[in-house]
Amino acid sequence: MQIGLWSNYMSKYRTGPINTTRMPPGISFIIGNELAERFSFYGMRGILTVFMTKHLLDSAGQPDFMGEEEAKTIYHLFVAAAYFFPLLGSLISDICWGKYKTIIILSMGYCVGHACLAMGDTSIGTGLMEPRMWLYLGLAFIAMGAGGIKPCVSANVGDQFGKDNQHLVSKIFSWFYFSINVGAMVSTLLIPVLLAKVGPWLAFGLPGVLMLIATIIFWAGRHRFAHVPAAGWKSFKEETFSRDGLRALLYLSPIFLIFIPMFWAIFDQSGSAWVIQATYMDRQFLGINWLPSQVQAVNPFLILVLIPIFAYGLYPLVDKVFKVTPLRKISVGLFLTVLAFAISGWIQYRIDGGATPNIGWQFLAYVVLTAAEVMVSITSLEFAYTQAPKKMKSFIMGVYFLGISLGNLFTAGVNYFIQNEDGSVKLEGADYYWFFTGLMALTAVIFVFMAMFYKGQTYVQGEEDDTTDQAPPEGSGEA
Repeated sequence: MQIGLWSNYMSKYRTGPINTTRMPPGISFIIGNELAERFSFYGMRGILTVFMTKHLLDSAGQPDFMGEEEAKTIYHLFVAAAYFFPLLGSLISDICWGKYKTIIILSMGYCVGHACLAMGDTSIGTGLMEPRMWLYLGLAFIAMGAGGIKPCVSANVGDQFGKDNQHLVSKIFSWFYFSINVGAMVSTLLIPVLLAKVGPWLAFGLPGVLMLIATIIFWAGRHRFAHVPAAGWKSFKEETFSRDGLRALLYLSPIFLIFIPMFWAIFDQSGSAWVIQATYMDRQFLGINWLPSQVQAVNPFLILVLIPIFAYGLYPLVDKVFKVTPLRKISVGLFLTVLAFAISGWIQYRIDGGATPNIGWQFLAYVVLTAAEVMVSITSLEFAYTQAPKKMKSFIMGVYFLGISLGNLFTAGVNYFIQNEDGSVKLEGADYYWFFTGLMALTAVIFVFMAMFYKGQTYVQGEEDDTTDQAPPEGSGEA
């Protein structure tokens, strides 16, 4: 009966990419869904630290603010959870439901999470449960929803391409990332204003509405894009433990679970440590008095600027001198991350000395960090998809996102363990930044040597035997 129902479901939709040399149909619905969903996620995440330290109340309406280290710990635990659930979502997708059904179902739970956050700031909500419980419940639902759909959405983009248009995969992942950052930039500018001027109920409620719109957009395009069916447990197990599956896990796991986590341990502090740092800075810059949470909008704005510069200018130019491979991009990006956090360490050093540096210095750190993101994050997304065997696309994407979770768990652990019982911290002021800068530098150096030994294979959707050996991808495994 189950098999019959699944066959009837899949018979409604195309299960493979169209043979075309152009962009496949349905991409606009996937991109539109991602834009609205990322508005939802980044709008909520952007104000989370400020909400916990400046706006959180108890059921009596009295301040129940968290301390800075506690708020950073909760923030990074949430982000870690949001990037742990991609692994579970990928297993559900690859084995049971397929990508489309997984995205639709988990997106509804995502909407519930936003509703919980908004309820914690209403009289009805506080009458039913403590605001902190609404906060934790909402974050749990959002982590499961946002995390669960994440590998499915990314892999679903790649599923639309076959052998005739696989040359467009790099460009579409850049545009996919472009849409993410349009949504992130708009929400990061708007939602902090709503938090300051109206209150948490609307600041959390509006992202929930956008998440509902994202779900509707994706549903509306269901007849336009390919629905690659779930492989089933037997097929998934055979693929995972096959020679190709084990080789992919052997070579990709060290990259995604050791080196990439340290990048995200640094990068995601732009939403916690850098927001708190901004509260101690002169935020009058470019004729605008920036709210601490709004400064994060610099990152998605710069992404929109740097993606075409890197894709159509810098990479082709450098490629004339030496081959620009994915692992070389990642290597350079890791060293840029070192520089970005060193700049924030210098800013904190000046704050510790009694100065009030202008927020423009943090803007400079964002420029360097965003360049690193273009080279590490976008490349890793594409790399995770192209290096995964065809029936393991979502699972390998889930392994990549697990690395982001591990990075945030590491940061949460550091912030938890540096707290002393008397309220002081072990890594005071700039020492906190120098600690992470040193770890990032060590990680980048080791990655260069590791990348020299990478051997991989590229897999694309399409005909059964459509794979391309590469050792390593794009010509060389050299860093």
